[in-house]
Amino acid sequence: MYFIEKILQFVRILSPFVYIFIAFFIFIIIFAICFDHKDTKMTMNKKPALSFWQLWNISFGFFGVQIAYSLQSANISRIFATLGADPHDLSFFWILPPLMGMIVQPLVGKYSDRTWCRLGRRIPYLFLGAIVAVLVMCMLPNAGSFGFAVGGAMVFGLVALMLLDTSINMAMQPFKMLVGDMVNEEQKAKAYSIQSFLCNAGSLVGYVFPFLFAWIGLANTAPDGQIPDTVKWSFYIGAIILILCVLFTTLKVKEMPPKEYAEFHGIDTTCAKKDNPGMFTLLRKAPSTFWTVGLVQFFCWAAFLYMWTYTNGAIADTVWNTTDVASEGYQAAGNWVGILFAVQAVGSVLWALVIPRFKSIKVAYAISLLLGAVGFASVFFIHDQYLLFISFLLIGVAWAAMLAVPFTLLTNSLSGDHIGTYLGLFNGTICLPQIVAAACGGFILKLVGGAQVGMFLVAGAFLVLGALSVALVKEGKKS
Repeated sequence: MYFIEKILQFVRILSPFVYIFIAFFIFIIIFAICFDHKDTKMTMNKKPALSFWQLWNISFGFFGVQIAYSLQSANISRIFATLGADPHDLSFFWILPPLMGMIVQPLVGKYSDRTWCRLGRRIPYLFLGAIVAVLVMCMLPNAGSFGFAVGGAMVFGLVALMLLDTSINMAMQPFKMLVGDMVNEEQKAKAYSIQSFLCNAGSLVGYVFPFLFAWIGLANTAPDGQIPDTVKWSFYIGAIILILCVLFTTLKVKEMPPKEYAEFHGIDTTCAKKDNPGMFTLLRKAPSTFWTVGLVQFFCWAAFLYMWTYTNGAIADTVWNTTDVASEGYQAAGNWVGILFAVQAVGSVLWALVIPRFKSIKVAYAISLLLGAVGFASVFFIHDQYLLFISFLLIGVAWAAMLAVPFTLLTNSLSGDHIGTYLGLFNGTICLPQIVAAACGGFILKLVGGAQVGMFLVAGAFLVLGALSVALVKEGKKS
């Protein structure tokens, strides 16, 4: 009976969301069916030029996936702190997301390289990941609403977080691969710029949701151990947008059949069946660029892991002068974190327009990381919530470079028919540093005196090391 009561309680909590979701689900299906899908005629050995809207459709689902990812990155520390986690333990909760990414993305790359069904090659993984993400986004913010003790709520939250990040990673990776599969060399820069725009736009929307819902009157505080309505509804609405966007891409994009894919990518299908190296073999044969860019990535992603983990506690302490997670000040700081991360996204969009103007992509990479380091360090000294905009604009500069430059350097060094697998493996250079940083977070926090804002100095130092490591990177296929 107890278990049934909890299920009924969960259904009552989500009932408003369910009605809205069903209505939007029906709407998007009707909307998509009403548009004729025009197949693109392929010519032998050269991918055709795609229209702007065809390029847009390929990446549009990324907008919804990025909303889910930004909600996770901006609110995970807030959720677990509200559930009762000690600040020195917060970083441990951040081990699961990159760990799941490190496992899932190489597998998605490897198996999608060899998949073909009615939906295509990459889209089945995209669609499955999105469905699971929607379900988990409804559960995670309710971890404290089922009457569990603190320990039970933490376990429930951890399992939900693991499933959420697994599904987000499964949905995210195919978008990078779709561009590589379907877009010709002349249009790849344009395609990735559209994807970058949608990525930052999705981040912007996800980050401001809690602040927006507080502004329209939803409760921003809750009883001890429960998550405020502003956060819950942010996840609910984010889930709706995610499934709508992914459905749109699923219905509007038609991938190349295996035979045409092989022709356009110069793959000998008779040899491909014999030549099926494992991941460790591919790693051993990876170009040196894979490893040197990976070193830069290590310092960059460790820095951003600390930003995601400690921003809420840091600005609650330095701007709102509180460390009480149940206080209005702490929850107001949580909403302001979304605004600051949105400012970071704006800075990223603006700086992405500047990066192509550098004659050397490596110089652009190094300068971007140094400016980001200044942004991180300045958070330690600023105690005004609006002056923090400057800090996060500079952090956005580093973020823009991290989104664009590493994949440019890597793909320029790759050749062959294992692109999906290599992109999945390269995700390890994003996930591993976050795992290491999360495992060491509590220890480093003690070293800097226990004040969470001190971790921003550590993050700044990491970006300086990353900028210095750029000198080791060699460009091109000969590297």
